[in-house]
Amino acid sequence: MSQVSASSGAPRGVLVPLALAQFICSFAGSNMNVMISDISTDLDTTVQGVQVAITLFLLVMAALMIPGGKLTDRYGRKRCFLAGLLVYGVGALLSAAAPGLGVLILGNSILEGIGTALLIPPVYILATLLFTETTSRAKAFGVIMAMGGIGAAAGPLIGGLITTTLSWRAAFLFQAVVVLLIAVLGRRIDDPLPPDPSTPFDITGAVLSAVGLTLIVLGIQFADNDIRLTVALVVLGALVLLGFVTSIRAKERSGREPLVATSMFTDRIANLGLVTQLTQWLLLMGTSFVVATYLQVVRGYNAIETGVIFTAATLGLLASSLAAARLARRYPQRTLIRAGFLVCILGVVVLLALADRSLNPWAFAPGLLLIGLGLGTMLTPSVTVVQSSFTEDQQGEISGLSRSASNLGSSLGTALTGTILVAGLSSGAYAAAMITLAAVGLVGFIAASFLPDRTITDPTRADDRAG
Repeated sequence: MSQVSASSGAPRGVLVPLALAQFICSFAGSNMNVMISDISTDLDTTVQGVQVAITLFLLVMAALMIPGGKLTDRYGRKRCFLAGLLVYGVGALLSAAAPGLGVLILGNSILEGIGTALLIPPVYILATLLFTETTSRAKAFGVIMAMGGIGAAAGPLIGGLITTTLSWRAAFLFQAVVVLLIAVLGRRIDDPLPPDPSTPFDITGAVLSAVGLTLIVLGIQFADNDIRLTVALVVLGALVLLGFVTSIRAKERSGREPLVATSMFTDRIANLGLVTQLTQWLLLMGTSFVVATYLQVVRGYNAIETGVIFTAATLGLLASSLAAARLARRYPQRTLIRAGFLVCILGVVVLLALADRSLNPWAFAPGLLLIGLGLGTMLTPSVTVVQSSFTEDQQGEISGLSRSASNLGSSLGTALTGTILVAGLSSGAYAAAMITLAAVGLVGFIAASFLPDRTITDPTRADDRAG
């Protein structure tokens, strides 16, 4: 695109606020896992109540990512990025002062979720537009995804340290401080494309997509209480999403612009990439929630002890993420994604085989290390597959859809495994949750197996990928 300067061209400093934004949002999704006992005691609520807050945060992100991506075309990427930081920061401060679960849900689950949905799509759109060369773009995605993965993996450790030495409330103040730093650093970002206020916004599509996803995830959340309610909510959610698809098709037929074009769903390679993204984040957040809850509720470990054990996952993810660029030059994306899933599945098996049979807390380390290594290997290739499948003028839509898939995976991971755990922590629920995660990893591996050996990254050849 002529308006975007060719880059390696983009200043390196631009990557810092973008990567930090992905870090803090991923951190927010996992750090509460080690605060479950502290928050439930302080706010006089239950483990399930805290689980609802965590799941709702991830769900609000997933439900609003597509609308958030679309708004960037209308109001500009930088403006949405900064607005998201503002909303997120207010939510973090409100959460820090929460007198009860209701206010915590308002601050953390709602406001931080909305803020994240506004600021994350611009991160990936700006990275795509500012880093136009294949190599520089891959490196940019690598840095951003590495920081996201590290934020999710290190969330329990950092959150545990802050909670144990200060208070769980201080962990939200930490988020507010990081958001302020990102806002200061983000001033140097130049939006490569001007906003277009005339861009229509599909309110009906935004509402239908958000409601449909919410109903499905909430249905899974309530499975341990009332299976009939679960079935009703999931079916209703599916019907609402069917209405969403019908709505966007009708708008396209009448010449109006829908929330997301149906062409976003006709690229076979991109669809497979979206499935791998969803399953990766389901694995990461599901494992984090299961292990953190088990260590605190069953083993009785405090926040910092739980966080230290998660260091293994952080180290594994950091090591493989640092090698991501080198691996991408040597191996096809399909190979890296498949290898990542296999290593993750092995990690889950090790967690199941060792951790549940040993009183030594470090028995969890080998499995968590393998999961970190596997995730770091495949996070960047999956994003590259999806983002590179579309032209620059489609980046707002595909970025929102891509981040929605990842965050839907995160919310499903917490809802699904949380439901299994709450059903009976002392009656084999840990093993059942881990087996479920291994099955999810297998689904991701199968999806990756259908990717071509050498993924086509030229958007002009989209017809070759459809079907």
